[in-house]
Amino acid sequence: MKLSLGVLSLLIANIVMFVLTFMVPGQKEFMLRWFALYFPQNGQFQVWQFVTNMFMHGGPAHIFFNMFALVSFGSILEFRWGVRRFLTFYFIAGIGASLIYTLVNVYKFSSLQSDFLALGVSSETVQALLKTGSASDALTDEFGLETLREFYTLYHVSAVGASGAIYGVLVAFGLLYPNAKLSLIFFPVPVAAKYFIPGLLCLDLFSGFTGFSLFGGGIAHFAHIGGAIIGFLIMLLWRKNQQQAEPIILSEY
Repeated sequence: MKLSLGVLSLLIANIVMFVLTFMVPGQKEFMLRWFALYFPQNGQFQVWQFVTNMFMHGGPAHIFFNMFALVSFGSILEFRWGVRRFLTFYFIAGIGASLIYTLVNVYKFSSLQSDFLALGVSSETVQALLKTGSASDALTDEFGLETLREFYTLYHVSAVGASGAIYGVLVAFGLLYPNAKLSLIFFPVPVAAKYFIPGLLCLDLFSGFTGFSLFGGGIAHFAHIGGAIIGFLIMLLWRKNQQQAEPIILSEY
């Protein structure tokens, strides 16, 4: 498949960032510190991370699958839309995914923090938990180890990957080519895009709410959902604008 200009540029940028992160000695900590997406209350958070995290990946498999999807589906969209329109879509979907993911995490964190304070846990104890990652036996017995671990993780763990933008691309592809047959490597049965993509999103929703994932841990499921939502909204807006821009043809009789 011939690579379009926008997809090729994104592919190169992602590979360069991956090489700098994992193949240049001593650069991994620096790259993740400045370009991964951190929780807003974390001191390492920077506003540009809403963009730069889209070019960061956690390992070879992560970047391979994202770039494979980008080349497979992004090129088709770009040949149809043109480079400017495609890149506009890609970045809006990716940034929107990062924002939705962050908002979900802020809501979860604030809810847990409110629960702690409402039950008499002091602000100092909460801050000590966030700083050290350890809690007293009484606090663990009261809230459970999983809840405390989730609270700590929300604050400290950063997000990386182009998956949010990729999910936007998948949704756009599914709307434009609903009968195209798709399959996963570990589920090699072709399924029409109009069923395959909603099914994939349902899996992400299930994993996001339950914490159980068929694809392993450490996946930002709500970033996937966020990218899909933004991609869907952009497609609706563009379709509406296109319909409004179509000339009205009058027939004389």
